[in-house]
Amino acid sequence: MQKMILGAAGLALSMIASSVMAQSLTQSEIDSLGGSVLTPVGAERAGNAAGTIPEWTGGLPTNAGQQLADGFQANPYAGEQPLFVITAQNYQQYADNLTPGQKAMFERYPETFRMPVYQSHRSVGYTDDLYAQVKRTAGQARLVNNGDGIDNFSHGSFAFPIPQSGAEVVWNHMTRYRKNTKRWYMQAMPQVNGSYTLIKMEEEAGYPHLMPDVDAASMPNTLLFFKQRVNAPARLAGNVLLVHDTLDQLKEPRMAWVYNAGQRRVRRAPQVAYDGPGTASDGMRTSDNFTMYNGAPDRYDWKLVGKKEIFVPYNAYKLTDRNVKYADVLQAGHISPDHTRFELHRVWEVQGNVKQGQRHIYAQRNFFVDEDSWLINLADHYDGRGTLWRVGEGHVAHNYVEKLPGYAIETLYDLLAGRYIALGMYTEEVSAPQYDFVPSYNQFTPAALRAAGVR
Repeated sequence: MQKMILGAAGLALSMIASSVMAQSLTQSEIDSLGGSVLTPVGAERAGNAAGTIPEWTGGLPTNAGQQLADGFQANPYAGEQPLFVITAQNYQQYADNLTPGQKAMFERYPETFRMPVYQSHRSVGYTDDLYAQVKRTAGQARLVNNGDGIDNFSHGSFAFPIPQSGAEVVWNHMTRYRKNTKRWYMQAMPQVNGSYTLIKMEEEAGYPHLMPDVDAASMPNTLLFFKQRVNAPARLAGNVLLVHDTLDQLKEPRMAWVYNAGQRRVRRAPQVAYDGPGTASDGMRTSDNFTMYNGAPDRYDWKLVGKKEIFVPYNAYKLTDRNVKYADVLQAGHISPDHTRFELHRVWEVQGNVKQGQRHIYAQRNFFVDEDSWLINLADHYDGRGTLWRVGEGHVAHNYVEKLPGYAIETLYDLLAGRYIALGMYTEEVSAPQYDFVPSYNQFTPAALRAAGVR
């Protein structure tokens, strides 16, 4: 039985059904953000009683490590060694701080899966401007359509810094702090024997309030624009996906288009949502598995289980090291534990169950959401029989120069097939993700897809 951690001053609730609509925050609750109890984005400032989770003191400074060429950054914790290693032989003694998915990985791969556990560092910290925005907008956003969308929250971050329902925690992940981004990365789906083909991807993401030629006020329901191009292998090169995402997808559904290089045609792509197959994923992930979870949340009832202390993949700077090769990371069954790092952190657990009358290949999914970044760290996915099917890991690494946490790599392990997908690897690419990217709206129109797909 995992331990449930009740938050400071009773702010972390143990059980709240998502059908209960959140009440407006009181002024005293809003004032608590950035105070002695809560951090500016709603995490508990204090460490835990055992001293194994430290107090939040602002996160890593911008000079935490050396800024290297091509946007790469030095590992600020390079000199640290694991405190201990969890294996199939000893995981039961750490069971209170493990998820069902992690326990299943030890059972599935008893000889090779292990979790090196390091000292915990609360490295995530944002800008003063962001903290001011979170406090200014706290209590304004509201759930609509029984939590399936939000309104009165245009172009901000962290809609619900003091969440009162499972849906609000999920929306915090989807409204997390992000920047316009251009990145190149690799995706791979290793076979049972470990063999794989690298899929080279190129992506651009733009946010209306950060695009100079867009009047953000004219599109208050727009969350983001996203374009994804496959650059290799040759049989897939030139295929392009375009997505316009909204805050309330029942009011304005996601719009998606694909350009097929073989047909040289642009088509609407309603399948790019929910459990539609992910781009070039060989069926190893769904569309809404991308960035651990995205899109309209309307097919699930979301229950806030509570806060827990869990060993999560964190400060994953080994996976962003320019000297690490993809072949060093990818192996049969799961990525190499030599390049992973786990730390004890407080997370919110949210359970989603498919609503009556709805369908999804995942009948239940449990998210474990980092309190400091609101990023989903871990995700357990169950099939219609109640069997634990896929286990997701989001290996968080904080860009201390940009003040922006993100995923060094995302993995989704299929326990039944013995395969997995790994995406987001960029250590052998032309550069780390670029955040000085200034996109125009014309780059995210269907008319731009054909030009983007020219090989």
